[in-house]
Amino acid sequence: MNMHRRAFIERAGLAALGGLLGRSAFAQDRPPNILFVLADDLGWSDLSCYGSTFHRSPHIDALAGEGMRFTDAYAAAPVCSATRASILTGMYPASVNLTDFIPGHQRPWEDLIVPQQNLSLPLETTSMAECLGQAGYATAHIGKWHLGREGSQPEDHGFSYQFQGGPSENDKRVGVLTDKALGFMERQRSNPFYLQLSHHTVHIPLEADPDIVAKYEDLADPNAPQSNPEYAAMIEMLDDSTARLLSRLDDLGLADNTLVLFMSDNGGLIHWYTGGDPRVTSNEPLRAEKGTLYEGGIRVPMIVRWPGHVEPGSECHEPVTTADLLPTFADAAGTPPPPEVDGMDLTPLLEGRSDLGREAIYFHYPHYHHADPGGAMREGEWKLIEWFEDGSLELYNLERDIGETTNLAPIMPGRARRMQRKLAAWRDRVGAKMPTPNPNADPSRSHEWSAYPAPYWE
Repeated sequence: MNMHRRAFIERAGLAALGGLLGRSAFAQDRPPNILFVLADDLGWSDLSCYGSTFHRSPHIDALAGEGMRFTDAYAAAPVCSATRASILTGMYPASVNLTDFIPGHQRPWEDLIVPQQNLSLPLETTSMAECLGQAGYATAHIGKWHLGREGSQPEDHGFSYQFQGGPSENDKRVGVLTDKALGFMERQRSNPFYLQLSHHTVHIPLEADPDIVAKYEDLADPNAPQSNPEYAAMIEMLDDSTARLLSRLDDLGLADNTLVLFMSDNGGLIHWYTGGDPRVTSNEPLRAEKGTLYEGGIRVPMIVRWPGHVEPGSECHEPVTTADLLPTFADAAGTPPPPEVDGMDLTPLLEGRSDLGREAIYFHYPHYHHADPGGAMREGEWKLIEWFEDGSLELYNLERDIGETTNLAPIMPGRARRMQRKLAAWRDRVGAKMPTPNPNADPSRSHEWSAYPAPYWE
């Protein structure tokens, strides 16, 4: 353990001890349990409570009715590993140089050479599990990790329990992971716990219970934006898993003292990025999909239920990001977050007291995926995208144009340049790595890609 992290844990441990000594011995006065359910590739428009008329998610919808639905929540990146790094550290992906999925892929003939990123979550960062663990929480990570191999597993980052195994098929795995989560809650019913259930669902390959698929085949309209029966069935299975978790909290008498947060790690996938069928989903009215800096790639569903703190049936329209989760959970646990976090404590929003006074949210994705390398920022109702190949800018007013249909940069160049300078200054502050010109660029072969060879990853 490095000196910085050890010093933080010692300071935070003393603060947590003071808080615990001042609390009543009664169970209801202990710090809240935290149940965090993370879906994989679930789009902003995929749930009924976010507007889907084809997918069915009655239990997640009910959770929204009992808590707060965020309309402008963002994954810190348009892909999984980078967002997961932001969740566990409270830092922007650029701050920890983990900005793509692990291990990423090569596009050797494109105009830019993308920067090399960390292939695991840096051990010198203070993780969510370490932050909450020193406050007396039992901590569990169940499901998809995707933050490194040997030496960078959940237990290496402070989790007291972890399970990533089970069947490889999505339709079977969702049940196994849920069973493990239920078992952990049962064992820890007398102690405060942090449980992160990271589903592989609804990531491709599309695999679901055939009986559920058949139901949606009868309902599908091929002309509708969302019409994939297998994908719809996977959402129903995710919804059923959530129902089991919430029911067990009720059975254990823990629901009233548990903060439940449900969200996705990035936007929904429309097509596999090499192109072709099947069409997976639609993020309409948002533009584009996973792997892009348009809203369809980074805006995600987020729901929080916290009895006694969050007003049932409420909505929040303030922009928030996955980097905010660690400081928020730390505040709920009565322990300070690590000093290096980029995120902000969302408690004022959850309790309806005030806004955050945040200036902007930033994104850095210097990689080729469903779009070219670029950066972005959200400043109030305004959003800027900067493309790194040619330096071009796109400016949108999301309050009036959620679908990012009208680029205002040509008619508002002053605002666009001002936001670009702010975005560049932020990159300098966090040490964001930038792509460089490719001397071997070949437009005729720019579409070619491949996985990174050993020993880059293996």
